[in-house]
Amino acid sequence: MSSGNNTVGAIHRYEPPRESTAALIAIVLLTVVEVVFVGLFTYGLVAGWGLSEFGNMFLGGLLAAIFITLSFILLLYRKEFLPDVMIVKKRRRKWEDLYIREEDVEGEQFGGDAWENVKRAVYPYYKK
Repeated sequence: MSSGNNTVGAIHRYEPPRESTAALIAIVLLTVVEVVFVGLFTYGLVAGWGLSEFGNMFLGGLLAAIFITLSFILLLYRKEFLPDVMIVKKRRRKWEDLYIREEDVEGEQFGGDAWENVKRAVYPYYKK
């Protein structure tokens, strides 16, 4: 839905989230798996699994699984439960605005007014 209002801070498009039940169930299941991984990782740290070579690799794998599971939880939450909102923001000046004047868009003829070119070369902020 476009509001048609282009002032800064106005909502240009708003689409409500789908809020599907399947996504909610998946998030809950992934959260349970996440808690199991975190508990296993914490137990491994306390029990000293990281002191052996194989235990250290296992703890690293658990840590990777924790972050991957967390990323899927956040991905599902963002996609299914957050609205898609586009807000009008202030446009920043681009390099075209800084270095090319509007009257110079078509370019200039070679030679032109030589004295004017000298003045611009000596003082770049010179205005006509």
